[in-house]
Amino acid sequence: MKHSTTKTAYYHLPGLFEFYDLYSVFLPLFYSHREYFYDWCDIGSVYGAPSDCIWGGGRVESGNRDPREVFALMREYGISARLTFSNSQLEPVHLADKKCNALCALLSENDRVQNGVIIHSDLLLDYLKSHYPDLYFVSSTTKVLTDFADFLNEVKNDDFLYVVPDFRLNKAFDRLNTLPDLQKNKVEFLCNECCFFGCMDRKRCYEAVSLNNLGKDCPDHRCNAPDAKTGYRFSKAMTNPGFIGIDDIQNIYLPMGFSNFKIEGRGLGSALILEFLLYYMTKPEYQIHVREAVYLDNMLDLF
Repeated sequence: MKHSTTKTAYYHLPGLFEFYDLYSVFLPLFYSHREYFYDWCDIGSVYGAPSDCIWGGGRVESGNRDPREVFALMREYGISARLTFSNSQLEPVHLADKKCNALCALLSENDRVQNGVIIHSDLLLDYLKSHYPDLYFVSSTTKVLTDFADFLNEVKNDDFLYVVPDFRLNKAFDRLNTLPDLQKNKVEFLCNECCFFGCMDRKRCYEAVSLNNLGKDCPDHRCNAPDAKTGYRFSKAMTNPGFIGIDDIQNIYLPMGFSNFKIEGRGLGSALILEFLLYYMTKPEYQIHVREAVYLDNMLDLF
C-alpha cells in the first residue's frame, strides 16, 4: 500500500465484516457522488475480523459475512482491507489455526491493492512475514504506546507500514512535529476514542478480550472509569482531550504532514458508524442525502 505526498486525509474505517451491509450502501454513494463529500479526504482502508477468530483482539468480533464477498467489495473500489488480528496472548500452538490462515491466504490474493493485518503479537508478526509476505502490517493501538520513546521505536521498526499510538499521544505536537516526513507517513492517529483519558487499565482490558477470543476461562474486565456505565457516546468522545475533529485534521495535522486517521467503532452499532461517516467525511449540506440513502436500505441493522 503506497503513501501519498498530497495533503489528503486517509481514513481507516471500522467494521470490515461487522458493517458490510452499511459499506455496501455507503461505498457506491461515496464514489458516485463525490460532491457530497469533502475533497480533502479519502478512504485508506476498512478493518475488522469475522467472528470466532482466535487471532482477533481489541474487540470480540461479531461479523459473519462470507470473506470472499467482503474482500470482493473492497477490491471493487480499490480499498485496502485489513484483518484485525491484534490478540496479545497468542502461543505457538495458535499459529496453525485453519480459519485465520485461510483468511490471510484470501487477503493475499488481491492484485489491485495491497491488504494488511493489524497486529500486536511479535510471534504472529514473524509467522505472517514468513507465510504471507504480500501483506503489510500495522502496529495495533492495543499495545497502548503512551511513552513517546516506545512509540518512536515502533515507528522506526521497518516491519510496520503504519503505527497507531495510544490516543493520549495525539496532541503531543512538539514531539510529533520532530518526526521526519517518512515517519510521519507511518503514524495513524485514533481520532474518536471515548475511553477515559486517565485510564490506567486500558492494556488489561485488551488482554481480557484476547483471552476471551482464545476461549480462556477468565473474568470479564470491568471498567471503573467515570461515566463507564453510559457506554460509547460520540458527544462524549468529542470532549475527550485526545479527540481529533475535522478542524484539527485540516488545520493542524495535514499541515504538519500527517495524513492517516483511524476511526474506531467495531463494537458499536451501524447508526453510530454512519454518524462518524457523516461527521468526518460528508459536507453538512449533503448529510441528509447520505442519511436517506442509508436509512432507505432495509438490510441495515442501525441499532
